Amino acid sequence: MGDHSAAMAGARSAGVGASECLVRAHDLFKIYREGALETVALRGAGLELPRGRVASLVGPSGSGKSTLIAILAGLTLPSAGRVLFDGEDITRLDEPGRAELRSRRIGIVLQRGNLVPFLTARENVELAIGLAGGRRAGRRARELLHELGVGDRQHHLPRRLSGGEAQRVAVAVALANQPDLLLADELTGELDSTTADRVMELIMESGRQRGLTVLLVTHNADVAARAEHRLRLLDGVVVAR
Repeated sequence: MGDHSAAMAGARSAGVGASECLVRAHDLFKIYREGALETVALRGAGLELPRGRVASLVGPSGSGKSTLIAILAGLTLPSAGRVLFDGEDITRLDEPGRAELRSRRIGIVLQRGNLVPFLTARENVELAIGLAGGRRAGRRARELLHELGVGDRQHHLPRRLSGGEAQRVAVAVALANQPDLLLADELTGELDSTTADRVMELIMESGRQRGLTVLLVTHNADVAARAEHRLRLLDGVVVAR
């Protein structure tokens, strides 16, 4: 059995039934082309995310982790392969369809941030709630910001927040639509250990209370170890750790 086949067999051995999975990714390839230059970011990557569980994904820099997150979120399409979200192949949806799915059911925290620069912290969270059709946006936004320890910064614009404060507001935005799936690229990257623990506990509690499914891309070994399912992206393929 080749290395790729062995990796896929290892990932399948940790698999769960279809009804227990919120997300299933199959044979994902992503190829970037610039002129005659071709870069392969993913080489048949696949994974399963069980409902209501927290999974972590680690891997070397440049291994395709951010690309995988973007594909699972429907922000970009794979060159080949498919992603099933609750049984629906999101790679067959057009961009408005994927955007509508994100607004209702997916929360995202990206390394480059997800805050609108000319809106205050609270307005950013209220916008996310409104896009998802939620009610009592002001109250929900204040509660989330308070839970994440930035309630006293709710009227500040992103440029007036520290890196850690902006990250916590970004987490509030991601949780604002009460998503079924949270995708986080270096969620705790700019947080001190105490705040990182608080954010992780909030996410774990959300999983326990309402079945939030989480995929954390991280370089933090302690954060990765807290996940119930631990995965590694290596040479464009996801393997169980």
